Amino acid sequence: MLRTRAKFSLGQVVRHRKHPFRGVVFDVDAIFSNTEEWYDSLPEDSRPDKDQPFYHLLAENDQSYYVAYVSEQNLVPDDTGEPVDHPEVETIFGDFEDGRYPLQVSLN
Repeated sequence: MLRTRAKFSLGQVVRHRKHPFRGVVFDVDAIFSNTEEWYDSLPEDSRPDKDQPFYHLLAENDQSYYVAYVSEQNLVPDDTGEPVDHPEVETIFGDFEDGRYPLQVSLN
């Protein structure tokens, strides 16, 4: 039986280990739960192991806002103490405080 435990929590601000973006976690999959087409689109030498948590992020970089799907191995905590400016943050979370966002909606 596979047992996984998420390192990051809902409302936590994280950043990508290799690429210049950061975001707030709004959902977590215990193991890879995206499409095989999406997985196969990643460069073969950088495809993460599927048997780890994957995080849905309201992400931002210098040019845009988007939703990202990122493996745990590719994330680190964001230590800037700055809020995420993604326009959808306020639909899910309350005000940024103490480096994180409190949930404002019920999730199934």
